[in-house]
Amino acid sequence: MSNPERPDTSPHVKDVTTAEFQQEVLLRSREVPVLVDFWAEWCGPCKSLSPLLERITDEAGGAFDLAKVDVDANQELSAQFMIQSIPTVVAIKNGKEVSRFSGALPEASILEFLRGVLPTELDVMVDEARTALVTGDTAGAEHILLQVLDQQSDHQDAGTSLAALLIDRGDTAEALIVLGKLIPSPDVDRLQAAARLRQAAGDDITVLEAAASAPTADDNAQIDLARALAARSEYEPALDKLLAVVAARGSGREDARQAMIDIFEVLSNEHPLTATYRKQLASALN
Repeated sequence: MSNPERPDTSPHVKDVTTAEFQQEVLLRSREVPVLVDFWAEWCGPCKSLSPLLERITDEAGGAFDLAKVDVDANQELSAQFMIQSIPTVVAIKNGKEVSRFSGALPEASILEFLRGVLPTELDVMVDEARTALVTGDTAGAEHILLQVLDQQSDHQDAGTSLAALLIDRGDTAEALIVLGKLIPSPDVDRLQAAARLRQAAGDDITVLEAAASAPTADDNAQIDLARALAARSEYEPALDKLLAVVAARGSGREDARQAMIDIFEVLSNEHPLTATYRKQLASALN
């Protein structure tokens, strides 16, 4: 539903419906941040906030988009974002909410809010590094990412991007150092798991198999073999060996459990092996 009081003069301000939300907000937010203004025609504070938001958006010249959602006409979206009062403005980046505010804030407060949403100079550098990676300039990308982390060692996007590059190259120890400075997140957990598994990629499978089948083989021999198999994407036999160690309740039980968790992280929760072996691991731990 369009706001009759606003002419559609800015390409960065749009009235968005539930049907358009995926394209105009979630997908668009992977290119630039999108502010979602939840409003209604009967809302007095909305009448003062909306024109202010539209002007700020227009003056930003494409740094972000403004998507206006009429809560009466799009009740499903209002419920999805748990809108309890209007106006409420939700900031979306990379398809996810990152911040919000409610009420008709003054311009200075809105600009302060935007400073926490819009990309910083370091964020722009990370984007440049990712572009370099796409074009095959790995050395250039690494140089930029190192510059970013030199200024902010816990920059999340720079850290995960550099760690992924290091893991691909086999520098797993360095990748784990980089990841250790970041705030825990699903991406960080996944990359840490990948690094730990990749550490075994250079091990000689034949030697490990012989050690694991020897009469004197202990839990560590089984775990080392399992990690090497997982590093070669032979996940099912690796999980079988690790599960056996967990079930035996020996000294290597915790290391085997962690190795299984690492494999689950690399495979993702949606992978059928994760679902199957996670249940078996839970049973073995009881």
